[in-house]
Amino acid sequence: MAQGQVKTAGSDFVTGLRLLGRGFKRYGANPRLLLLGAIPAVITCALFVVGWVFLILYIDEIASALTWFADDWSDGWRRLVEVGAGAGVLVVAALISALTFTALTLLIGDPFYEVISERIEEGLGGTPGAVNLPWYRTLWPNLVDSIRLITLGIVIAIPLFLLGFVPVVGQTVVPVLNAIVGGWLITVELTGIPFNRRGLRLRDRRKILRANRSMALGFGIPVFLVLLLPIVAIIVVPAAVSGATLMTRRLLGLNIDAVPPVTPAGLVEGSRPR
Repeated sequence: MAQGQVKTAGSDFVTGLRLLGRGFKRYGANPRLLLLGAIPAVITCALFVVGWVFLILYIDEIASALTWFADDWSDGWRRLVEVGAGAGVLVVAALISALTFTALTLLIGDPFYEVISERIEEGLGGTPGAVNLPWYRTLWPNLVDSIRLITLGIVIAIPLFLLGFVPVVGQTVVPVLNAIVGGWLITVELTGIPFNRRGLRLRDRRKILRANRSMALGFGIPVFLVLLLPIVAIIVVPAAVSGATLMTRRLLGLNIDAVPPVTPAGLVEGSRPR
C-alpha cells in the first residue's frame, strides 16, 4: 500500500509539472497573449528589483541589528550568528517576495490575466458554470483572498526565519521547506482566477488542492523557484496562469485538450460524412 501511495504521489507531482509545461506552450503560442501578460509583470518586477537591491546592499547592517545580543561575543561566534541571521533574512525575503510578487502581479494584472485564462478555456470548450461578472466586481474578493494568503505566508515565514539562525539547518533544510511552502501557496494563488470565474472562493480551491497536494506541489514548486529571478518572472506569471487554468480544469474533471474546430455543416474538421 505504501509503495502504491508513493508511486501515485510521484506521478501526480509529474502531472503538475507537465501541466505547467503545457501552460507555457499554450501561452507562448499566442503573440497577443504574450504582450498582454507581460504588462503587469513588468510593473511588479521593477518594484521588486528596487526592493531587493536595497535589501542586498544593507543585509550586513540588518543582520547586525538582528543579532544585537551577540555584540559581546567573540568575533568568530558573533560572525557565525550574523551569517545565519543574514541567510535567514534572505530565505524569508525570498518566500515573501515570491508569494507577494505573484499576489501583487495578479492584482495589478487581474483584467489581463482574466482574459488570458478565459481565452485558454475558450479553446478547450468554454467554462461550464461560469459566473460572468466584470473584473471590478471581483477585485475586492480577490484582494481579500490575496491578503489572507500573504498573511499565512508571513506567519509560516516566522519559524523558518528562526530556523535560519541554526548553522547548517538554516542553509539546507530551511530552503527546502521554503520551496515547499512557497510552491503550495503560489498554486493556491494562481488557481484563483479560474476558480473565481466559477464562483468558487479560496476555501473551495484549498479543499480541492489539498486532495491533490502532490500535483499542486509539482506545479507550484518550479514556479516558486523561477520567481526568484525577477526578470524571468515577466514570462512565468502569465504562463503559470495558463497552466493553472489547465490544472483547474483537470481537477474539476474537464477537458484539457484542444477542441477541434467545427465546420458550418456541423462536422468536426477533418471528418467525413457517412
